[in-house]
Amino acid sequence: MEVMERAVELEAAGAQVLHLGLGEPDAPPPPAAVEAASRALAEGRTRYTDSRGLRALREAIAADKERRTGVAVDPDRVLVTSGTSPAMLIVFSLLVEPGDEVVLGAPYYPCYPNFVRLCGGVPIAVPCDPADGFALRAERVKAAIGPRTRAIVVASPANPTGAVQSLASFEELAALGLPIVSDEIYDGLVYGGARAPSVLETGARDAFVLDGFSKRYAMTGFRLGYTIAPSAETARALQVLCQNLFLSAAEFVQYAGIAALRFGEPTVSAMRERYARQRERILAGLAALGLRVAVPPAGAFYVLADARHVDRDSRRLAFRILEEAHVAVTPGIDFGDAAEGFLRFCYAVSDDTLDTALLRMRRVLAP
Repeated sequence: MEVMERAVELEAAGAQVLHLGLGEPDAPPPPAAVEAASRALAEGRTRYTDSRGLRALREAIAADKERRTGVAVDPDRVLVTSGTSPAMLIVFSLLVEPGDEVVLGAPYYPCYPNFVRLCGGVPIAVPCDPADGFALRAERVKAAIGPRTRAIVVASPANPTGAVQSLASFEELAALGLPIVSDEIYDGLVYGGARAPSVLETGARDAFVLDGFSKRYAMTGFRLGYTIAPSAETARALQVLCQNLFLSAAEFVQYAGIAALRFGEPTVSAMRERYARQRERILAGLAALGLRVAVPPAGAFYVLADARHVDRDSRRLAFRILEEAHVAVTPGIDFGDAAEGFLRFCYAVSDDTLDTALLRMRRVLAP
């Protein structure tokens, strides 16, 4: 955000800054979702709903998850939230007491350790090898487990790496016997024939799924997410947290979610096809600039590139790129010590933005 704030200052002074830092799709949301939200507002659907979300939406989410995974999901285990971050908060609030530990693969989405700490917990980072495609290996996780470990966090596809975990990896992690919190927000945005399995496919008894509409349907501002609880009892405990913390997600936005699930697949397909092309374009461009990517990202819309040969201080390098090339990128240190010296690039942008940004960055990064 410090990079973004400086970018805004430069733009106010007349500079044209190109943004490869924000993790936000540049595509519009499904037209049916926009129409549904507008119609719901016009019809006065602006009241509280069931704290778990509209029954119709929970049924649609369960059906969609079954379609994508082959695993039946009980709608009563689905809890709708105002974005995926609240889903994350209630799950960690349920699992973590002060002093408890949560294991997560590194690099990681910055909010994971922040939510764990907010609940009084201690995040335990397990570094993932770039040359191994940032796979979260069970043997490394096992070595990090202690008597107060309460959960394992897995993101697939992942931010910032684009890594996709295999079903075998999920099964090995599930065999460790701890609850798994699986962030599947980027599911559906995978490339090169890859498939992102869900933790649900392992049959794990203590699996919490985090998902939502922001990335797959380009609905970031709608603030609509959900969690799938492992049991009816757990769902009830999460529901109580929802009742006390959030009451319910906005009613009219929930109708947009129903429409996205029913009619949004063309939007997802078009995004996936375009981002697949952009991925190849940015990988080639970064290679030409001398930045190393050991294994191409299989999902999401990010590349985490090794820039340690230029500067091991990723924050300093990101600001230098911003000041000298007017391109905003994300410093790797945002994603933990394991990503220091790396830069994250978001390629969910237009062809012109990407090509111009790569050209400008030659001023700083050209070998």
